[in-house]
Amino acid sequence: MTSVSHTPHVDAGMATGASQAGSRRWVVAANSMLGHIVAVPAALLVLAEIAVLSAGIVSRYVFRSPIVWSDELAGILFLWLAMLGSVIAFQRGEHMRMTAIVGVLSAEVRAFLDVVAAAASLAFLVLVVWPAYEFAADEAFVTTPALEIVNSWRAAALPVGIGLMLIAAVLRLIRIASLRSLLASVAMVAGILATFVLLAPVLKPLGNLNLLIFFVFVVGAMVFAAVPIAFAFGLATVGYLALTTSTPDVVVIGRMDEGMSHLILLAVPLFVFLGLLIEMTGMARAMVGFLASLLGHVRGGLHYVLVGAMYLVSGISGSKAADMAAVAPVLFPEMRQRGAKPGDLVALLAATGAQTETIPPSLVLITIGSVTGVSISALFTGGLLPGVVLAVMLAAVVWWRYRREDLSHVKRATGRQIGGAFVIAIPAIALPFVIRTAVVEGVATATEVSTIGILYSVCAGLFIYRQFDWRRIYPMLVETASLSGAILLIIGAATGMAWALTQSGFSASLAKFMTSLPGGVPVFLAVTIVTFVILGSVLEGIPAIVLFGPLLFPIARQVGVNDVHYAMVVVLAMGIGLFAPPFGVGYYAACAISRINPDEGMKPIVGYMIALLIGTLIVAAVPWLSIGFL
Repeated sequence: MTSVSHTPHVDAGMATGASQAGSRRWVVAANSMLGHIVAVPAALLVLAEIAVLSAGIVSRYVFRSPIVWSDELAGILFLWLAMLGSVIAFQRGEHMRMTAIVGVLSAEVRAFLDVVAAAASLAFLVLVVWPAYEFAADEAFVTTPALEIVNSWRAAALPVGIGLMLIAAVLRLIRIASLRSLLASVAMVAGILATFVLLAPVLKPLGNLNLLIFFVFVVGAMVFAAVPIAFAFGLATVGYLALTTSTPDVVVIGRMDEGMSHLILLAVPLFVFLGLLIEMTGMARAMVGFLASLLGHVRGGLHYVLVGAMYLVSGISGSKAADMAAVAPVLFPEMRQRGAKPGDLVALLAATGAQTETIPPSLVLITIGSVTGVSISALFTGGLLPGVVLAVMLAAVVWWRYRREDLSHVKRATGRQIGGAFVIAIPAIALPFVIRTAVVEGVATATEVSTIGILYSVCAGLFIYRQFDWRRIYPMLVETASLSGAILLIIGAATGMAWALTQSGFSASLAKFMTSLPGGVPVFLAVTIVTFVILGSVLEGIPAIVLFGPLLFPIARQVGVNDVHYAMVVVLAMGIGLFAPPFGVGYYAACAISRINPDEGMKPIVGYMIALLIGTLIVAAVPWLSIGFL
C-alpha cells in the first residue's frame, strides 16, 4: 500500500497491532523476570552442592569425622536443583527432543508443531501439578533421619518446579504463537485428550494392548512431532494409568521423585560444570595442543589427535556436548587449513562422541549404575578398554582415508616444541588420573569425586594457566542447572514410565522372550545391540537406559552375561544410534557445535559408523575387554 488512509477500519487494525505488540512486550518482560527469579537460586544451588560434598570429603578424609547429614542435605538441595533447572531448560527450549522428522517439513508446519509441542507440555503440567502438591503434602508425615525436618521441604520442589514450568509454558505459548495457531494447537491437544477420555471404557478391557497404544503409538507420535521427550513420556504414562488402571495420579509423581532422587545422580550437574570449567580454564586447549605437536606431521595426524583428544576430555567432563565443544573449536581451524573437508570433520567428531560413551566418568555409566545397581567404580574401570577398541577402529578408517594426504607444506614440530607442549599440558592430562585415583583410593565416592576435579580445575586455571574469567562463572552455573534439569526430568519421567511397564507385566513377558531366544549369549547380545542402536537414535541415551536398563539387566544375568560387560555393549550400541544420522540427535549437536551443515557429513560418517559397529561386536564377543581389570 502506497497511500495513507485514515479510515476507522485501518485505525482499528493499527490499534489491534499496537495492542498485540504491547501484549508481547509484557509477555517477554514477564518471561525474563521469571528467568531471573529461577536462575539465581539454581546457580546458588550448584555452588551449594559443591560446597556440601566438598565439606563431606574433607570432614571424612582429613578430620576422620564424617558429617552425618551431608548426604541428606545434598539430596534435598539436589531435587530443588533438578526442578529449577528443568524450568530454565523449558524457558530456553533446551529440553531434549527429536527434531529429525520435523526438520524436513516446511517452516510453517514446523512453527505450528512447535506450538503443539508447547501445548502438549502444558497439558502434562496441568495434569500433574495437583498430584505433585498432594505428594508434597503427604510427605509432611515423614521426618528425615539426620536433619530431623519434615520431608515436605524436599518434596515441595516438585509442585514448585511444575508450577513454574506451567507459568513458563503459558508465557511461551503466548510469545511464540499467533492467536490463530494458539487456538488451533490448544484445540487439537484438548480434542485428542478428550477423545482418549471418551474411549476409556473401550481401552480398559484391552489389557496389555494398551502398552502398544500408549507407549509405542502415543509416545512415538509425540516424539516424532518434537514434543520434549520428558513430557512425551510423562503425558503417555499419566494417560495410561488414568484411563486403563485404577492407580492414582500421585503415584506418577512418586515414581518421578524416586527416579530423580538417586544420590549418585548428583554427579550429573557437577560433571557438567566440570566440563564447562576445563574449557574455560584452557585445560582442554593445552591437551589438544600437545597431541597436535606430537602427531601433526603424520598423514591424518590431526584426525588421530581428534580421536585421542575426545578420549582424554571425555575422562574429565562426562558430557558429550561439553567434550565436543572443548575440542572442535581448537582443532577444526587447523584441520581445514590442511584441506580436511567439513563433512569429514563433523562425521569424525560425531563418531568420537559415540566412541567415548564408555570413558569414565560418563553420565550414561552413572545413570546405568543408579537405575540397575551395578557398581559405578566397576563401570568406570570396565569402560576404558572398550573406548580404546573403538578408537583403534576409527583410526583404521582415518589411515585408509588419509594415506595419500599431501603434507609437504606441514612443518614437523621439534623435540623442544613437543616437550614444551607436554610440560604445559601435564596439569590438564593429570586430571583424569587424579579423578580416577580419588575413587580407587577411597578419598571420594563416584558422586563426590567431581568436586575434587572442580577444585583442581579452578586451581589450574588460576595459578597455572592464568585463564579464569570470573564473569563466565554465573552463566556456566545456570547452563549447568539447565542441562542437568533437562537430563533429570527425563530420568524422572522415564522412571514413571518404566514402573508402569513393570506393573503391567511387560517386563516378565520381555524376560521370557529374551531368555527363550535360540543361540544363547551371542544371539542375546546381538539382539541387544540392534535394540539399543534403534533406541539410542529415537530416545537418546539416558531415556533409553532408564527405561530399559531395569528390564534387561536382570535378563542378562539370567542368560549368564556379566553386568559390566553387558553395560559396555548397551552403552556402545546406544552411542552408535545417538550419533548416527538421520535420527541421532548427537550428530546434530556435533553439527551445531562445529557450525557445519548436517548434509555434508551424511556420506563420510557411514564408514565411521561401520567401524564403530565392528568395534562394538568385538567388545561383545570378548568379555575380557570389559571385565579384565575388575
